[in-house]
Amino acid sequence: MTSAHLVANVIGILTSMLALGWLWQAVAALRGIPTLPDLVHLGAPLPDLEVSEGPDVTVIVPACNEEESIEATLKSLLASTGVRLQIVAIDDRSTDRTGERMDAVADEAMAVGGPHILEVIHNCELPAGWMGKAHALALGVERARAQWLLFTDGDMKFDARAVALGLGYALAEGADHVVLLFTLELESVAEAAVFAAFQALSAWNFRLWKVADSKAWDFFGAGGFNLVRRDAYEQVGGFEGMRMEVVEDLRLGWKIKRAGFAQRIVTGAGLVRIRWIRGALGIVGLMEKNGFAGLRYRVGMALLAFVGFGVQIVLPLAALACGGWAAVAGVLTYAFIALTYAANRRVTQVSAWVAVLFAPATGILLFALVRSTILTLRRGGVVWRGTLYPLKNLRRNAGTWR
Repeated sequence: MTSAHLVANVIGILTSMLALGWLWQAVAALRGIPTLPDLVHLGAPLPDLEVSEGPDVTVIVPACNEEESIEATLKSLLASTGVRLQIVAIDDRSTDRTGERMDAVADEAMAVGGPHILEVIHNCELPAGWMGKAHALALGVERARAQWLLFTDGDMKFDARAVALGLGYALAEGADHVVLLFTLELESVAEAAVFAAFQALSAWNFRLWKVADSKAWDFFGAGGFNLVRRDAYEQVGGFEGMRMEVVEDLRLGWKIKRAGFAQRIVTGAGLVRIRWIRGALGIVGLMEKNGFAGLRYRVGMALLAFVGFGVQIVLPLAALACGGWAAVAGVLTYAFIALTYAANRRVTQVSAWVAVLFAPATGILLFALVRSTILTLRRGGVVWRGTLYPLKNLRRNAGTWR
């Protein structure tokens, strides 16, 4: 056997193993994703909310330099039906017109009247030992008067039914934490390819359909729609216990699940929307602060992730180039990736055909992760919205995901 044949056989064996891994992922997703409740098509009506004098939900909306989107976010919340909201918008040290836009919407809401209340906080200082967003969220909680807290972002757009459906589902299920998966507004095939690859690769670590299983490790949290029972929030220490957490939405979900509270993931196409990825390389900037943070600032974990992503990119292509039975393994790998995309379509709204762009899309994700790691190490911390958060402090407060 020549060295070329030996290399081809090794590549074929390794690619076959990768194909089996993707087959496992595809089958799990095909079985699991359909079990996620769809708030748009619930089979039974949700219970009516109890009559009370106060708001049903306090919606906390932190924003820093979000002048282009904050007005649409707040107006969409004010248009909510079936629920009474106390909306607390926090202008967190913005240098643009974010605060001015918040005040204008609040004045308009007061003049028009209605079931909802919009309050604006203008925060000009960041206390030592705090991440900006975690501090802004904590400020919002201090104003909260409802027994349910909805943490969201300043660039989301809400369907009028979204909050009421989320709360009604939480009450019907006896849940303490409900995450509504938002819908991405994708304007190109490239954006869709990156998002679909991101979702498919994330499923190797986060099985959304297992989150409701109290015995499973899986957990989740999403900054766009984290609906939490206030008692649960306070019992896990709130954001006071996550002062230096970069991925505070995910960490809140981790804490709630570990504390034994009931956590649920729900879908609902179009209920909550965001224009998150702008262009194929849009994910690069978005992952700048979150990429290395998600790995808990561990270089060893980052190197393993780099290798893993590299294998996903190179191995199937190398198998195709080898020809013979190795190429069959490469084709099967892409077929099972496409099957995973098909299973995830209810979450991503992306066609399985986009799997043909899996390699370049994963290459972009790898670049974003490598860049996040290098920038954080070189700067000695995370720079976000003009503030440097020292790496030693971030690592000291990071903990693990186990």
